[in-house]
Amino acid sequence: MKRLLILLVLVAVAAGGYFYYQSLKSGPKYSLMQAANAVRTHDVADFERYVDISSVTGSLVDQVTSQGSALGLLNPGGMMFKGALRLMKPQLAQAARKELQNYIETGSVEAAAAARPDKLVNVSMLGLAGKVVNPDSQFKDIKYVNEQGEQALVGLEFTQPKYDTTLVVELKMLNRGDHWQVTEITNSGELLKHVARLEKKKIFGAK
Repeated sequence: MKRLLILLVLVAVAAGGYFYYQSLKSGPKYSLMQAANAVRTHDVADFERYVDISSVTGSLVDQVTSQGSALGLLNPGGMMFKGALRLMKPQLAQAARKELQNYIETGSVEAAAAARPDKLVNVSMLGLAGKVVNPDSQFKDIKYVNEQGEQALVGLEFTQPKYDTTLVVELKMLNRGDHWQVTEITNSGELLKHVARLEKKKIFGAK
């Protein structure tokens, strides 16, 4: 009887572990881990399974083009006027998609920026992203995962040594059935504005 009880406990623990693993495997965290692995292995097709590049870059361009003053400070020599940026949104979105795909293929930000299809679009989305999460930054933690039905908001916290702080990048993810997919960086505009303020303070000592 005692052996049977121990066996039942072991089965329960094993079953619990299995279902826990399955829940992780089908959750947002697992999909993010797979997307990160696709970047490491330079697998664009697998990355696009977990990240909707067109949706992410389109939203990114929408948010960036609303930050004219921040863009002027963080992208010297680039376009700074909201009107011009709005007119160039289709070209910016195309360039951003190409940059991201080239980065995954090569692992090089420089190579990706150099391969932009339209050099007249003097705004590198990866370059701007590097102002928020630069090479010295480190991933710190998943700050939160808020699942709301078929949608989830995930906060990724990164260190920002240049300004002695941390920043949280918020991702919107949708449940695609057997996996979750990133569709938007919800706070990219706010992050650029915040980093621009930190940069201005660092340069001029302004608040």
